[in-house]
Amino acid sequence: MNICLLGATGRVGSILLEHALSQGFHVQALARKPEKLPSISPLLTVTEGNALDPQALKQVMKNADVVISALNTGKNNTLSLSIPFIIQAMKEHDIKRIITIGTAGILQARSEPEHFRFQTAESKRKSTHDAEDHLKVFYFLKESDLDWTIVCPTYLPIGERKGVYRYEIDFLPEKPSSISIFDTADFAFQLLFSNEFVHCRVGLTY
Repeated sequence: MNICLLGATGRVGSILLEHALSQGFHVQALARKPEKLPSISPLLTVTEGNALDPQALKQVMKNADVVISALNTGKNNTLSLSIPFIIQAMKEHDIKRIITIGTAGILQARSEPEHFRFQTAESKRKSTHDAEDHLKVFYFLKESDLDWTIVCPTYLPIGERKGVYRYEIDFLPEKPSSISIFDTADFAFQLLFSNEFVHCRVGLTY
């Protein structure tokens, strides 16, 4: 399996990269700063660039079987600005499967199912900017013909790998707490081998 990995130098992305390489998969990573990636592996091909560059995306996706995006959001709206380019590059290379790391804010609120969590008191974040950026990605993917899954972790500290967590489609499980970057990456990586959550947002917490 050839995996195109976006956000490979990030907190979750770096763990996904370790998983893929340790299990013998070839990884095609897009990185603004390739020097932040681990020592060179024969299984790792790096394209220097960013997700806002359509040509870099087309290059890094060549011969890939699946795309995993662990891109971070920020004040520059990288997620929502890049997703149209990502979708277009996937279509040009006939790639159907994409797994992305989102946020619990874009899940439905359990107390008010007609609203997203970030729009209600269920969300403890003072700013809604990041959730709004992730929400745009959800809408783009939902309207595409791709086989997408958005992993939506709650509060995401570095933490430790516990190997036991709860998940639920479209909602965050009741009485959520946190979920480490390790268990989030582990869950996302397992989705490569299952079609259980295609076209779903999956809430994730301990």
